[in-house]
Amino acid sequence: MKNIKSLFTFLLFVVAIKASAQIAPYDTTVKPQLISRQFKFTEGASVDKKGNVFFTDQPNNKIWEYDTNGKLFVFLDSAGRSNGMYFDHQGNLITCADEHNQLWSISPKKKIKVLLTNFDGHLMNGPNDIWIDAKGGIYMTDPYYQRDYWTRNKSDLNGEKVYYLPKGSNQPIIVDSIIKKPNGIVGTPDGQYLYVADIGANKTYKYTINKNGTLSNRVLLMMQGADGITLDEEGNIYLCGNGVTIYNPSGKKIGHIAIKESWTANLCFGGKNKDVLFITASTAIYTVKMNVKGVE
Repeated sequence: MKNIKSLFTFLLFVVAIKASAQIAPYDTTVKPQLISRQFKFTEGASVDKKGNVFFTDQPNNKIWEYDTNGKLFVFLDSAGRSNGMYFDHQGNLITCADEHNQLWSISPKKKIKVLLTNFDGHLMNGPNDIWIDAKGGIYMTDPYYQRDYWTRNKSDLNGEKVYYLPKGSNQPIIVDSIIKKPNGIVGTPDGQYLYVADIGANKTYKYTINKNGTLSNRVLLMMQGADGITLDEEGNIYLCGNGVTIYNPSGKKIGHIAIKESWTANLCFGGKNKDVLFITASTAIYTVKMNVKGVE
């Protein structure tokens, strides 16, 4: 009996050691690498299946590509003032085309299809960020940020909300109407949970995704809002704003990547192995080699 108790104690010790020795998401001695500073304001980081990263220079109305070989070039001019972006399962780049408050689908051959133009006959505030589920439905945040290229100077809607656009539909449904100013959004690979950053209230929420696309069980996970957000394979959550802040799945802060820019807007994991964190920050773009991989 004594030997059994000793063995049990030893096994508990081994489990504790393994739990405490989990690999950190990144090497804290490695500094972010500046790739380029030739933009006016970078946003919308998104990765395709091969690991090529696409991002926007919204004021200059361009979408850029940073490929897995480190080559940087313009993917699309006259890009509808695109902001947040995400690839669908067919390889089309879905963008929040802010110029006319629309959602666009841009094919690999750069053919543009407008997916959304209004909500119940009213202009959207300005679709900001999106995440696409396994069924092809699009979750979208719609905060109001006045643009100097708009002719209007106020919202056409009552409030700033989170929407879900079912695949094949041209009308979204409201899935959170009480959030203050939603911005960054991302879902888990299994389609069970959605994270939404409320940048207006400086909070980030976790929701359960229901089978019909609606949301339930809203939980305040972190007392920090964000611009763009993403996840890694361990379920850690990355929030943009003042650099990149990393939280574990339970909402505990586990790291911070300082970026020497006035604002860090967005990020995604790219590269051939999806283990390079690509960061858009003000007039620049950066990369950080990670110990974990992305899931988008």
